[in-house]
Amino acid sequence: MISNRLPIDAALRTRARQVIPGGMYGHLNVARLPEGYPQFFARAEGATLWDVDGNAYVDFMCAYGPMVLGYGNREVEAAAEAQRHLGDVMTGPSERLVELAEKLVGMVAHADWTLFQRNGTDATTLCVVIARAATARRKILVARGAYHGSAPWCTPHPAGTTAEDRVHLVHYDYNDVASLQAAAASVEGDIAGVIASAFKHDYGKDQELPTPAFAKAVRQLCDASGAALILDDVRAGFRLDLGGSWQTVGVKPDLAAYSKAIANGYTLAAVTGSDKFRDAASSVFMTGSFWCGAASMAAALKTLEIFERDDSIAHMTRMGQRLRDGLAAQAKAHGQGLKQTGPVQMPTVLFADDPQVEKGKLFVVEALRGGAWLHPQHNMFLSAAHTEADIDRTLQATDAALAAVAKHFGRD
Repeated sequence: MISNRLPIDAALRTRARQVIPGGMYGHLNVARLPEGYPQFFARAEGATLWDVDGNAYVDFMCAYGPMVLGYGNREVEAAAEAQRHLGDVMTGPSERLVELAEKLVGMVAHADWTLFQRNGTDATTLCVVIARAATARRKILVARGAYHGSAPWCTPHPAGTTAEDRVHLVHYDYNDVASLQAAAASVEGDIAGVIASAFKHDYGKDQELPTPAFAKAVRQLCDASGAALILDDVRAGFRLDLGGSWQTVGVKPDLAAYSKAIANGYTLAAVTGSDKFRDAASSVFMTGSFWCGAASMAAALKTLEIFERDDSIAHMTRMGQRLRDGLAAQAKAHGQGLKQTGPVQMPTVLFADDPQVEKGKLFVVEALRGGAWLHPQHNMFLSAAHTEADIDRTLQATDAALAAVAKHFGRD
């Protein structure tokens, strides 16, 4: 069981508020979570986190996605360390740049070329820039509520941005073909691209996998208009299909953005594209002093090798299904309406009739006390490091948590 007292964490928060605006920023700020979550961590290994006060948790956020093979994977760490001894950030790239580009072109179904960046926002933004350079058009069709990064053109929190930053975005509803077609008709002749997430994973909402009809409609629209089909695979990439997440619905994008799971925690992102957009990709100016870091690329090469060798997606799927089945049985036993949506390796768990997320917040706090780190509204992540024992320990925590929800709110 986890102690409710986090004295070292509290002291660090006090110090942080003096030197960091708000004490913490962005999606890692636990002020967005119910009271009781630690902000600071001491170490991590496999699927387990230890906070600075010594409490251990089975982690189902995986650093919000990057730890696809688990924290501190020995093979990945050895590959990155060997490269660091040779050189990491240098005046120019290492051989790893070419090797990794070749690996991705060989693995990703639509890819004829690759460019590298540092994080997901870099990659999605570059896709949009390439689409506009290729088409000499302005408008980007984007799903309502979708998250594509924190740059001014796409951030969901517009403080410090201007309306002009998003003036060329045109919204449609994910999986709604009529909505997509209406959005396109409203800006006919000026569509540079359509950007779509691998699946609908809006914050606090039930997830939706793409329907084949929707994915094919996006492809047909782009083919007819000459626009770029941009797949935002930053969050889901390499957890659903190694060839690209829309391989599951038989559609290839023109451009795709990857990041989270590409290098098992090392900072790296990639844009992959088809030959149709090669000249445009070579014409735009994109750069970053750290974008060709060789250690991250060595880590990515080893991560991708392990994906193929160990069939990591199949393992994550088995563990995710074990968790989903266990939660479903527990929810039925405790009389709770639990909604589990999305791929089992990237689950969202919400309660029915819980508009203020009161049940969800109580559930995750009680699970946290039992040693399981869950999120009340964001999709979660399985990794190849999660074991049956990890899932079973988690289910012990969630059983007690669901009992607490039933006691406080009653049975549905």
